[in-house]
Amino acid sequence: MAHTPWPASEPELAQMRAFNKKLAWMPRFKIRNRVTPRVIQALLRVSQKVRTQHPAQTRLIGVGSQQVPVRILLPSGQPKGVVLDIHGGGWVIGNAQMDDDLNLGMVNACDVAVVSVDYRLAVDTPVEGLMDDCLTAARWLLTADEFAGLPVIVVGESAGGHLAAATLLALKQWPALLQRVSGAVLYYGVYDLTGTPSVRAAGPDTLLLDGPGMVTALALLTPGLSDEARRQPPLSPLYGELSGLPPALMFVGALDPLKDDTLLIAERWPGAQAHLLPEAAHGFIHFPVAMAGSVLAYSRRWISARLEGTAG
Repeated sequence: MAHTPWPASEPELAQMRAFNKKLAWMPRFKIRNRVTPRVIQALLRVSQKVRTQHPAQTRLIGVGSQQVPVRILLPSGQPKGVVLDIHGGGWVIGNAQMDDDLNLGMVNACDVAVVSVDYRLAVDTPVEGLMDDCLTAARWLLTADEFAGLPVIVVGESAGGHLAAATLLALKQWPALLQRVSGAVLYYGVYDLTGTPSVRAAGPDTLLLDGPGMVTALALLTPGLSDEARRQPPLSPLYGELSGLPPALMFVGALDPLKDDTLLIAERWPGAQAHLLPEAAHGFIHFPVAMAGSVLAYSRRWISARLEGTAG
């Protein structure tokens, strides 16, 4: 599989190993029912109310009859581009506000506006509805007067990586809009809803994610569908026609059950640059470790370079 190992120093690796020992004591994220995600989501919203909030616009935007809420962070000056952010959370938890810290980092480092999609969650909505929400947000952003002429970068993490890739594939219906997208940054996404080999082989020692239950969890997202139907793009972006998509920067951890998802789609995605992070588990960009900081800094430099290249 074509990828570039991330150049981590021995102190960085040692720091990651030490953090992994703490992760090993934490419960694994599972999607087994509708109750647990609702409880986690309620706790998330309570915690967000007591935290200091970043200045953001919240809007209901739409294309035609379809509408979706978004959260917008703006730079102090004129933006050089726009980032469409799609949060993670296993399709069943999370919201746009959850990404404020990461998005503010992009705003400050890259002089971009960030539009984060508050898509519906799969506890009440089929996963296809989540995909529709993200596509609606993308089409609005790419046709909105306030962002006219600005290059666009799509960023997605985990389930958001899946939704980002699915959105880009769906945008092939509107070639002129897709041409506005200068690049994609995808962190440890899910690109095969039947489970890639690394997902199917995941054992009980996985960190953060429940390895043995992942195939079942993916099936729960798409009830009533056969594996053949689950592999149809854009539901499973790995099997889509990826030619014509913008260049992509991808990251995945060597300890992530979703490792093969990134490495396999990178082989088929023209212009993809994939990095495998040693000793890293799923969700590593949120860990308080040096390697996470260096990955985010690299991503922001890549975004700036794509925006400058497009402007040039």
